[in-house]
Amino acid sequence: MGGHDAGTQYHFTGIKKYFNSYTMIGRRNCVLATYASLAAIVLFFKLKPKKQAAIKDK
Repeated sequence: MGGHDAGTQYHFTGIKKYFNSYTMIGRRNCVLATYASLAAIVLFFKLKPKKQAAIKDK
């Protein structure tokens, strides 16, 4: 039956315990990991040093 304790019938071990699609906490952790990885990618490209143009002698 459904309800608050519906996820207690699953006994996950390892990383599946924290990232699964059966429990609300597991789904939340997947969403937070996705947001964190996207934010890390954005920060990486924003903070990456820009390439400087080569100085040409005239």
